[in-house]
Amino acid sequence: MHDELLITIIQTKLVWENPIENRMLFSEKINSISDKTNLVVLPEMFTTGFTMNASSLAEEENGTTLQWMQTEAKKNNCAITGSIIISEKCKYYNRLFFVFPNGDYKTYDKRHTFTLAGEHKTYTSGNEHLVIDYLGWKFCPLICYDLRFPVWARNTQDYDVLLYVANWPQKRIQAWDALLRARAIENMTYCVGVNRTGTDANNHQYNGHSAVYDVLGEQVSTADFEEEFMETIVLQKSHIEKNRKHLQFLNDRDSFNLTEL
Repeated sequence: MHDELLITIIQTKLVWENPIENRMLFSEKINSISDKTNLVVLPEMFTTGFTMNASSLAEEENGTTLQWMQTEAKKNNCAITGSIIISEKCKYYNRLFFVFPNGDYKTYDKRHTFTLAGEHKTYTSGNEHLVIDYLGWKFCPLICYDLRFPVWARNTQDYDVLLYVANWPQKRIQAWDALLRARAIENMTYCVGVNRTGTDANNHQYNGHSAVYDVLGEQVSTADFEEEFMETIVLQKSHIEKNRKHLQFLNDRDSFNLTEL
């Protein structure tokens, strides 16, 4: 088990509906990381931007982008995560891949599709949590709009890192900031949020605010919120264990079961 875990967050503009250009962009950025890292976090729909044009852009699960992620993970000896558009059994999914350094991977399908943008009309919602064990750390990866639903994120499995990848617009960025911090505090976990910058073809503006918060809600990332950046942050398991043991807030959490209506 590693007491320290190094996470690199990448906040950048995306080229609209251009997987080739975006993969090239992220290859350049990942390969330029000068220090060792254990995990690289990319935004939601990092090959396309947040588009409803799934019929033209969806890949099969073992498609070009997953193979690219596997290649980059092996080459850089780190895990890589982010979401892309997947076609499976005549349905489309906003699917997050968590690719390990050896090329193995886990997937999570976005639970809460963004009805305001009509995402629910194009993409099928997932219905399963994913908790990933990596280097002795437990990760719970979620996607963008999931951030607004604390019950879905509730730490009933004693995970160490809650991770959100997103295309969260500038006009609602105050909610992003507040909810990331709240999810860290209420779950006594590190909370990592990676958003994009720039403007998409629908004229939605994105100003980033990617950040990492510790179990007390303190921001431990230091990069400028609204500029393109890459930053590697050190997470410490001892910080989690010390504060959970001292405060014991999770011992008083409510017990519940999620059921489909």
